[in-house]
Amino acid sequence: MQETRSTCPYCGVGCGVIIESDGAQITGVRGDSEHPANFGRLCSKGATLHLTASPAVLKSQRLLQPLQRLDRGAAALQALDWDSASQQVADKLAAVRAEHGPDAIGFYISGQLLTEDYHAFNKLARAVVGTNNIDSNSRLCMSAAVSGYKQTLGSDAPPCSYEDIEQADCLFIAGANPAWAHPILFRRIEAARQARPQGQKVIVVDPRRTESAELADLHLQILPGTDIALFNGMLHACVWEGWLDADFIAEHTEGFAELKALVRASTPSQVAKTCGIREEDLLTAARWFARSPATLSLYCMGLNQSSRGTAKNTALINLHLATGQIGRPGAGPFSLTGQPNAMGGREAGGMATLLPGHRDPGHAEDRADIARLWGVDALPATPGKTAVELFEAAARGEIKALWIACTNPAHSMPEQALVRAALAACEFVVLQEAFAGTATAAFADLLLPAATWGEKEGTVTNSERRISRVRAAVRPPGQAREDWQIVSDVARRLELQLRPGQPSLFAFESPEQLWLEHREATRGRDLDITGLTYAKLEKQPQQWPCPEGQLKGAKRLYEDGCFATANGRARFVARSHGPAAESTDARHPLVLSTGRLRDQWHGMSRSGTVPRLFEAESQPALRMNPQDLLRRHLKDGALVRVRSRRGELIVPLRADDNVGRAQAWLPMHWGPEFLSGRDTQGRALSGVNALTQPRFCPDARQPELKYAAVMVEPVALPWRVSAAAWLPAGQGAALRARLQALMAEFDFAQCLPVTGTGVFVGHEGWMLEAACAQRPSAELQQRLAAALDLAGVAKAGDAPVLRYADSQRGRCRLLRLAGEGQQARLQALLRIGEGEEGAWLAQLWRSAAPAAPYGRWLLNAEAPVSEMAQCLQQPASPQVCNCFDVREDRIRDCLSRQTGSAAERLAALQGELRCGTQCGSCLPTLRRLVALQAPAPMIPEEVTP
Repeated sequence: MQETRSTCPYCGVGCGVIIESDGAQITGVRGDSEHPANFGRLCSKGATLHLTASPAVLKSQRLLQPLQRLDRGAAALQALDWDSASQQVADKLAAVRAEHGPDAIGFYISGQLLTEDYHAFNKLARAVVGTNNIDSNSRLCMSAAVSGYKQTLGSDAPPCSYEDIEQADCLFIAGANPAWAHPILFRRIEAARQARPQGQKVIVVDPRRTESAELADLHLQILPGTDIALFNGMLHACVWEGWLDADFIAEHTEGFAELKALVRASTPSQVAKTCGIREEDLLTAARWFARSPATLSLYCMGLNQSSRGTAKNTALINLHLATGQIGRPGAGPFSLTGQPNAMGGREAGGMATLLPGHRDPGHAEDRADIARLWGVDALPATPGKTAVELFEAAARGEIKALWIACTNPAHSMPEQALVRAALAACEFVVLQEAFAGTATAAFADLLLPAATWGEKEGTVTNSERRISRVRAAVRPPGQAREDWQIVSDVARRLELQLRPGQPSLFAFESPEQLWLEHREATRGRDLDITGLTYAKLEKQPQQWPCPEGQLKGAKRLYEDGCFATANGRARFVARSHGPAAESTDARHPLVLSTGRLRDQWHGMSRSGTVPRLFEAESQPALRMNPQDLLRRHLKDGALVRVRSRRGELIVPLRADDNVGRAQAWLPMHWGPEFLSGRDTQGRALSGVNALTQPRFCPDARQPELKYAAVMVEPVALPWRVSAAAWLPAGQGAALRARLQALMAEFDFAQCLPVTGTGVFVGHEGWMLEAACAQRPSAELQQRLAAALDLAGVAKAGDAPVLRYADSQRGRCRLLRLAGEGQQARLQALLRIGEGEEGAWLAQLWRSAAPAAPYGRWLLNAEAPVSEMAQCLQQPASPQVCNCFDVREDRIRDCLSRQTGSAAERLAALQGELRCGTQCGSCLPTLRRLVALQAPAPMIPEEVTP
């Protein structure tokens, strides 16, 4: 077995991993105990990375060769060789440029690319094509944090390190749920709390009672969109109570007088009403924040994904500056990066508003610096279009060619109707991607297969400015290439047409050569990494800045009180609270927010290849407060229509006390690949982001993904469909594709993987569950049967199909059993009927239970639902621990026998079932279950007479 040190490709914590392989195939993964970001820990997603590179996934779900779509809208794709594909891209870009100018071309790339890939794309766009129209999906997650840092501290540089978590006396977590979004970082928070149970305070600010909030000493459950009001109210309290650091303000900052005048009106009593919290809680938060010896704030999408995102960031940083909580151990504003290399992309200038080395494309001197470094006369001066603007321009016909890499805008961008119109309007869409089944792939004229985790070389930078090496353990499958190689090949061909006779700007033969050019762009800058080399990074990941001659990078910034502004002083930014970009009304009375699940990642193109990651949250669900369900006559578990001013979605409803009143919460991951259907006009539904809005922050251009006004209403869809099958490993993707093609035929449809159990362990299971107002037509029933291979004559060796049909009532059952007699199991099924009639068959299929006990009911439409529910075990209890497949019912049973304190019962639970002892991602849920379960009564010891 070979072992290769690399870095996890999920969140911005930047965990080190050790990839196990046999030289040709990745076989396992574990945490790197020597990596300073995680010290060997991995979350549930990181611990299953090797399963995303299994032979079945490589064979069925990866792009393995260049493909082109000859006719727009056609599903069929034609293979072509790399020379033809690269030349086609170069020729088309050259033609568009010649006819419409360079700004008719756009590049939309990803925070999951490596820094070397970013550098290649950026140089292609600006130095060869001649456009600043290059932006990243980091615009959707981190651009407000960038703007906030630059406006206050002078540079996009998080000033803290992870070790500040242990040294902080107060942790202020705002607009973030690290328990789920950054689990390994949350393990450090838990450990710090355990080490100092009385010495560290934790405050969580979130409209929802999250898993992170359950650990907090104080949860400020503010109303959505009131963050600025809260921070200004806390600052007002600090001014009034004398909790300021007057010396720090006088010596190291400017602009406080204006801010002080602004927050004078933000009295705690008034702000508490605005935020929907208690005044005493606001005052407690202000006191802990200001008076603690060291306060560290951790924040993420809840502040960033807002039309006032920059203002929210600066309002929080104002608190740090006013109280002197910055530039020392355990103190500072710490923005948590969302993607594995969003930070590296910012360093490389891979966004429309950035140039390499934290330069500004709006400054002529900065453009000249990079032009000299790259060996071109000049860089374009016309401002580039950011993510939302890029797709708006494409929809208007201004962007003619769009090159998309390692991201899925037909899922992740807000206002999906506009995004899809933009993709359809473009003359030429290139998608450079590792996985074949993304929603964006359906709009691409050309698909280029890219290497991914475990197959490529380069670097990434995590949230604490730490650069780690990414290494290849195996060769890319099929014809897949590393992203920088794909870009360089096209660039060299394009140069022959646009820069004939000149030396190539892309004479790169290794990713290290790109990195060295990137490194030079940082010389003398705030992020100077000229003291680093690939060899040095091979030994140990390093933080920046680390200029030439320095042995190690800086742990934290601004310890000398000198900031990255022209005069060295940090700047206070005075911004008042204001309304969200859209307001609720009688037609749209609820506020919808989106967020992350513990075991999934973004659009699930990678994590969605691992069925066991669906166990904890097996299907989409809209969560609302139980009192809102009562008030609106909605039923827990029923299907509801969620409608915003831009689009709609049908989804199951779940009552949840953790969601505030007049609010709703929906995970961001459920795109049209998994959740679809059709709207009232018969158009295909496009997932969660059909509902969200494109209004963006004027400074950061980051869209408002956390606040959308919606209506939630019951929907009558009496006709139900279950279509499912178990197939050998490697064959599931084809079944999924066939089922997905039918999703838009129903008003509601979800298509999800199921983990094989019993005799079907090692098999791939997919289930389509759908609902519609009208009886499915005979033609649609035939298409469903064909998708499941249940139509026509059985193939040789296949078991016969059991059939039941009632044309008058519209009922249909097609069943195939695997095995014989008492060993027979339901291998495939199609069930069509009204309501719950026959719904138990789906559970029989899912459980892989013997079919013989239910033989007389398999084709009997009159089977009593209650009797079937009793015969079959109830649906599987939700999985809590992914590592050891420990489910909630086992945990409750174990806890029912435990006595003692909450900590003692948790320890006993972990000792008996092992849950929470490996990756630890389930610890927040375990603590919640311990708190809910009363300890077993103490049995008095018998006294011997």
